[in-house]
Amino acid sequence: MSYYTSSLERAIHEISRFPGVGVKSAEKLAFYLLKTNQKNVELLCQSLLDLKSKTRFCERCFHLTEEPICSICQDSQRNQKIICVVEQFKDVISIEKTLEYKGLYHVLMGHISPIEGIGPGNLKIKELIQRVKDSEVEEVILACNPNVEGDATSFYIADVLKSFPVKLSRIARGLPIGGDLEFADPLTLSKSLSRREELLSE
Repeated sequence: MSYYTSSLERAIHEISRFPGVGVKSAEKLAFYLLKTNQKNVELLCQSLLDLKSKTRFCERCFHLTEEPICSICQDSQRNQKIICVVEQFKDVISIEKTLEYKGLYHVLMGHISPIEGIGPGNLKIKELIQRVKDSEVEEVILACNPNVEGDATSFYIADVLKSFPVKLSRIARGLPIGGDLEFADPLTLSKSLSRREELLSE
């Protein structure tokens, strides 16, 4: 016997599919939606539909955008000669919150991980190489996460770019080993960027 109506049970089930949301939390959120007015629910539903239908990845750097090219890539005030390479779009947001970095980005959409079956061909590395070829980039900052996969990804990219006349650097180890950029506080991340180290491939 269910204590819920079928619609409430379905809502709890769908909400509980969100990362980090258990059944108890899903139940609480479903009860809130049930009690709030119809307009609020409609606004929430519309925002989720818009998120899914309008949000895409920038054709140049693969950050989030609602246009073919994102606002960062379109900003002529940014330093066009520096590209900061990150694993995920969430890392762009974390770095932007520092208000320190004024260059461009390139989102790899992941990291190299043989265990997960993710190789260089699964990432946006070819597109990064093409950007370096086609532009006047002087420095590529490798800002992958400070863990085994992030290091492997950084060294792979450094190796494929070593024949190009660009400076290769990576963010300083102000971040904890095994951590993710998205969880770093803005001050720590800012210091890691400003104290970046030149990366030399043997």
